[in-house]
Amino acid sequence: MKPIRSRSVRAIAIAAVAGSLALTGCSSNSGKEGKDQSKSKDDAAQQSKPVEYGDAKASTGPAAPVAGAKPGGTINVYMQSDMSHMDPGQIYVSDAGQFSNLVHRGLTNFQEDENGNLTVVGDVATDSGQSSNGGKTWTFKLKDGIKDEDGNVITSKDVRHTIERQYAKFIFDGPTYVQTWLSGADYRKALPDGPYKGKHLPDSVLETPDDKTVVFHFDQPRPDLPQALAMAGYSIVPEKQDTKEKYDKAPAALGPYKVADYKAGKSLKLVKNDQWDPKTDVVRHQYVDGYDFTTTIDQTSQTKRLIADQGEAKNAIQWTDSVDPAQIQDVVTDPAVNKRTIKGYQPYVWQMSFNLDKIKDKKIRDAITYAIPSQAMIQADGGKYGGELAGGLFAPTLPGFDPKYDPYDKLKKPNGDIAKAKELLQEAGVKDGTKLTYAYSNSPRGQAQQVIIKDALAKIGFDVQAKEIDRATFYEQIGKLDNPYDLYMTGWGQDWPSQSTVVTPVYDGEQIADGSPNYSHINDPQVNKLIKEALKLEPAEAAAKWEEAHHRIVEEINPAAPVYYSKQIQLFGSNIGGAKYSTESSYIDIDDVFLKQP
Repeated sequence: MKPIRSRSVRAIAIAAVAGSLALTGCSSNSGKEGKDQSKSKDDAAQQSKPVEYGDAKASTGPAAPVAGAKPGGTINVYMQSDMSHMDPGQIYVSDAGQFSNLVHRGLTNFQEDENGNLTVVGDVATDSGQSSNGGKTWTFKLKDGIKDEDGNVITSKDVRHTIERQYAKFIFDGPTYVQTWLSGADYRKALPDGPYKGKHLPDSVLETPDDKTVVFHFDQPRPDLPQALAMAGYSIVPEKQDTKEKYDKAPAALGPYKVADYKAGKSLKLVKNDQWDPKTDVVRHQYVDGYDFTTTIDQTSQTKRLIADQGEAKNAIQWTDSVDPAQIQDVVTDPAVNKRTIKGYQPYVWQMSFNLDKIKDKKIRDAITYAIPSQAMIQADGGKYGGELAGGLFAPTLPGFDPKYDPYDKLKKPNGDIAKAKELLQEAGVKDGTKLTYAYSNSPRGQAQQVIIKDALAKIGFDVQAKEIDRATFYEQIGKLDNPYDLYMTGWGQDWPSQSTVVTPVYDGEQIADGSPNYSHINDPQVNKLIKEALKLEPAEAAAKWEEAHHRIVEEINPAAPVYYSKQIQLFGSNIGGAKYSTESSYIDIDDVFLKQP
């Protein structure tokens, strides 16, 4: 949404690959299994309707019990590297988001039903928020009995402090939606030192009339605020506990678990937080005694250990890593192992972004879109367990997803339509041998896919110059307005289950700037107008407007060719109970797990 640069360049680069099979190389996925178990009956349910906003009753704990759940024991967690952040203000990517579910609490949270549909409920707040003044004002009342791990009662001052500290310069990696909505694109100027020198945002922006009430005042309707506040990045940081930069290594818990021990680069131990009251929490449980994280186990080793299912691995889970693509066949062809997986979609859509400053003729963009062999691109990213053919730019994790939407016939012709592409290029007067510059990340996925792209575009007459970019700076380089590239593969995922967090940051012409995720530089007045209209509507009403914008972007402009939707497959030990895919996180639902034999 406007002018957030929704995810910083670093954040989107991490988020787009953090839990994806994309990071870890390719797999031909050519085993001899008899059926496509990537779509088997134990696949996750998918959200099908807009997010609902829950009232006080829906926000009253405790959470519904998980069938068969038992208390006790410790779950082992396998990770390849350290947690990216533990300070809520810095949390924007997947590993820390999962951590936040256990340790932190915010004003609101997402509750998920058995069909994968989501409702925003009050977490620390009594409900999902009350709007007034045409949606420009939002009021939240705080529940009784919310304390941090040291027993300090959480008040509205802590909520205000949480928001205001995100204006400080040391907070650089988290979401910026709420700050921007409150204070504009240059929000830091409104409170350059955060709240640390005794200054606060004026009551006309953020008001705390008493210890139980928080009021947000915006200059335009913000119907998505309850969803934005449910992001891990807006979880509460108690004013008394805030140690500024040091908080990232030792945060104070409000959730069911707290940090007991942390060894950077090695391990993390969580134990029960005895100040957490389940009666105040409608989402989380506290079944196990704790979690032992080992942050030195690579994806290959994680998968091998969990397939073997011996000793401590029986009590283990993958955190945000996926099954090693090279071992996927070993997992899915063994029924005993396959039943210990969660499968579902990730929120990311991989797309071939066109630099519209360089490829100005839509017929050329359409020709390339028809020529891309999407199925081969998926094979280079873990096969059918790593991705699924995309017809549009909205992921299956968004409400109202239309699986039949396919204006470029990618579902009908997954290996591309070379004849159609050549026909369009002939109409556009493109000569054989025309040069195109394709930028790609030097990740294993990027390297494998650039071979496929060069070959496909050579078949329709292009001379493709493939330019390798280091994966650490890939999004930074293509995010420059004057970048020298014609096209590049990009990935984007929603920040919450709303099309607003896809269309606005990536396809809004007012977002064009160095570092912006509008990688194609699309600036269409009609799309911009539809965005402004949709942002003022409630989620259910906005859905049709977002779909209208989506159709115009894909069919009338085509700034980015849809290639594939990213998919998830994770493995867990045989003693783990309650494991299921979460629509909201696209990983194992960490709120409901327990040990079958503690």
